[in-house]
Amino acid sequence: MSLAELNQRVKTDLSYLAYGGADWVRPLQHPAGHVYDVVIVGGGQSGLGAAFGLLRERISNILVIDENQEGVEGPWETYARMVTLRTPKHLTSIDLGIPSLTFRSWWEAQTGAEGWAAVDKIPRGDWMNYLRWYRHILDLPVRNHVRLKLIEPTEEGIHRLHIENTSSDSVSVNDVLLARKVILATGIQGGGEWHVPPMISNHLPSHLYAHTSADIDFEPLKGKKVAILGGGASAFDNTHFALTQGVGEAHVFVRREQLPRINPIRQMEVSGMIERFAALQDEDKYAAIGHFFKYNQPPTNDTFERASAWDGFHLHLGSPWLKVEQVGEQAVVTTPQGRFSFDFLIISTGLLSDPALRPELKLVESHIARWSDKYTAPADMANPLLDAHPYLNAGFGLQSRDEAGKERLHGLYVFNYSALVSCGLSASAISGMRFAIPKLVGAIADELFLDDRADILHNFFAYAEDEFIGQWPKVANTVDV
Repeated sequence: MSLAELNQRVKTDLSYLAYGGADWVRPLQHPAGHVYDVVIVGGGQSGLGAAFGLLRERISNILVIDENQEGVEGPWETYARMVTLRTPKHLTSIDLGIPSLTFRSWWEAQTGAEGWAAVDKIPRGDWMNYLRWYRHILDLPVRNHVRLKLIEPTEEGIHRLHIENTSSDSVSVNDVLLARKVILATGIQGGGEWHVPPMISNHLPSHLYAHTSADIDFEPLKGKKVAILGGGASAFDNTHFALTQGVGEAHVFVRREQLPRINPIRQMEVSGMIERFAALQDEDKYAAIGHFFKYNQPPTNDTFERASAWDGFHLHLGSPWLKVEQVGEQAVVTTPQGRFSFDFLIISTGLLSDPALRPELKLVESHIARWSDKYTAPADMANPLLDAHPYLNAGFGLQSRDEAGKERLHGLYVFNYSALVSCGLSASAISGMRFAIPKLVGAIADELFLDDRADILHNFFAYAEDEFIGQWPKVANTVDV
């Protein structure tokens, strides 16, 4: 099968499912302009999958916005520096159960079944190419070069989304979109911010370090000595990438005495923990994610082997950073194993999730319930990193910590990594996407329906259109004598 034939098959499969039928949601009129039923913030895999899910529910008055140029949404062409995805290739995701929309179908259309059999893990660049194809073949309504600056709730139950144009070749324009529902499909960092320990950010100038999420220019680092802080998968992805870019030495510092070896995600993928997580009680959710946090996702075996094969690779176990300082034009790191000087530091210390860190939520974040508002963990299990996560319902909706915030938060959905404690490994994880999107879409469809409940029921009770047109008793054609 060629790619052109697959494209036709996708259209045929969707037609069998009556995809593209008339919307059931009533249009909402507003003097300030067009009102979208749903605006999705983020055009990466989560946002695209959510858009397709909504269209399948016959909710087509939607818009996806993304601050990046077309084709580079999400991390895959920027800070994701792994050679391949870590997710097993057989797991499906944003196809939502349509076989012709799977990555495998797209891959086999170009390489044949034997090409699929030869794949161990999905190459990162090919995953991005698949997402580009997915957006195109489904004709999803994405507007690029649009950044959300602020969400402003109104008394009418509509959210004013203050946006700006991010295109470098046009005049910056600030504008407003109106939306009944908003999905924050903003990826792994969208629920907070990337974390750089204060011992680094407070003591080094910015030109001596960068977080792994940054757009790092490796050209000036050729032949230089670089340190990477962190022992998880991302640290080794960046280590290997740095060495391929000509870095002379890459030293990985890990606080543990041994590298993490267990990846809880693999167990979650086969045990029901991903698809059924939301059904757990709060104490079980908290304990499960607390356990998950204890295991920094280990590097894949092939990533570690690629990185460690370089002569410039150095691994320092049992080496937490105790002090970081600038000496001349170098960063000097003190560990229990001694002092080391480097030309540059790459920080792989993850992120912090807290609505207070998101500028677009500054008008509503004080009302957003956190886990600390809803659940008090036992002292030996309490974790402030978990406590700061937003407390969401099973459909990814924000919950209010006070009565005043209920109307202001109505219609706001968090479909990014900060949903982890409430909804499990779902919103930003390929492994959980096919289970999470239907829950998100179902919750939004239900809320739109209930918001319009009075009109819908009125129209139902008033409905009086004849369907049966037969007559009884029939008029006799003959006259009895």
